[in-house]
Amino acid sequence: MTSRSSRTTARTSSEGRAVARTQTLLKGTNGAGTVRKTVLPGGLRVVTETLPSVRSVTFGIWANVGSRDETPSLNGATHYLEHLLFKGTRKRSALDISAAIDEVGGEMNAFTAKEYTCYYARVLDTDLPLAIDVVCDMLTGSLIEPADVDAERGVILEEIAMTEDDPGDCVHDLFAHTMLGDTPLGRPVLGSVDTVNALTPERIRRFYKKHYDPTRLVVAAAGNVDHAKVVRMVRAAFEKAGALDRTDAVPVAPRDGSRAIRTAGRVELLNRRSEQAHVILGVPGLARTDDRRWAMGVLNTALGGGMSSRLFQEVREKRGLAYSVYSYTSGYADCGLFGVYAGCRPNQVDDVLKICRDQLDQVAEEGLTDDEIRRAIGQLRGSTVLGLEDTGALMNRIGKSELCWGAQMSVDDMLARIAAVTPDEVRELARDVLGQRPSLSVIGPLKDRQADRLHDAVA
Repeated sequence: MTSRSSRTTARTSSEGRAVARTQTLLKGTNGAGTVRKTVLPGGLRVVTETLPSVRSVTFGIWANVGSRDETPSLNGATHYLEHLLFKGTRKRSALDISAAIDEVGGEMNAFTAKEYTCYYARVLDTDLPLAIDVVCDMLTGSLIEPADVDAERGVILEEIAMTEDDPGDCVHDLFAHTMLGDTPLGRPVLGSVDTVNALTPERIRRFYKKHYDPTRLVVAAAGNVDHAKVVRMVRAAFEKAGALDRTDAVPVAPRDGSRAIRTAGRVELLNRRSEQAHVILGVPGLARTDDRRWAMGVLNTALGGGMSSRLFQEVREKRGLAYSVYSYTSGYADCGLFGVYAGCRPNQVDDVLKICRDQLDQVAEEGLTDDEIRRAIGQLRGSTVLGLEDTGALMNRIGKSELCWGAQMSVDDMLARIAAVTPDEVRELARDVLGQRPSLSVIGPLKDRQADRLHDAVA
């Protein structure tokens, strides 16, 4: 990621001590908004993208904590905590929180990932002060009452059960475990029935106190916003909660590391009665900070990113073996995954796997054609822009960029990086990534002899 700082200002106290630092990171051009960042005392970062032409605002707070920060016994704590922050604060009950946003026609939600958690509200621009007050109150004043912990435990257990009932969803958790084993990244974000049942209010409160420090938070707002006003309102909300008392604190740096995935040829099969078998064939991919990620995006798009992709054409269009077939990448701070998913009838798993494996081997050995790469670059450029057409997507981009990279990249720069990918770069990456021995995860009604053949498929 790149950051362009055109102006920096610092406000000072009466004693001359700097209390805030503000930067203009990106100047709005070609329809994009101006992106500004302020670091408040206490290490809290506030990033905004101003778009005066819209009437909505999405306000969010990103926490630098995900399921990879959990010990085995705490697996599921991050997601559990996400639920509990909606259950009430010193100022508001759970009903007050939801009613406040509903009353103005807004939307509020949250999501937990393996390396971060985000809480957000989308409202009319005139209702931004309310959204800031409600979301900041949730993040700084959650009570985490024992009664709420017990009540929400049942909700989360139902969510786990719902995931288990959807093998097309569950197979992605299985694939993470196949590739990463019993590690924080390999365990499910939701946790398990046993770990969720074992979590107590005291353990969750300790987790909350440790990971929701202002130095680990990024506030992001996109839409018709005034940066200075957002900063003032956020600062007032956090100071009122006593969350900015450590005036010498600095923000935590983005995650880094050098974890290598050495998995090769692992197979995990989950025998389950269902109409389809759900298959993921995959290899270690790239970390999200890898400079080759632009070429990886092109490779992924050409292989399984659309209706004209290799896998879609070979598996669905030509042979009708699956309704859903695609490839995807998952990038973390220090490693990544590349996977090919297909859902098919159980008696067609062998055929689908052979085609997918043959295509991966062929692209690794021979590369993609120039036409495939050109088409993938155009598709990726278009989807990048179309995916940023609302304030929610813009808030996600600037918040995640600050938290994960510590920098911002303009849309024009992103499009330029994609356009600059060369066929030779894609082919070299294909040899490096797709040339690895794959691993396999399958959920479905499998017979013993079929299971033996699936092990042979990755040999």
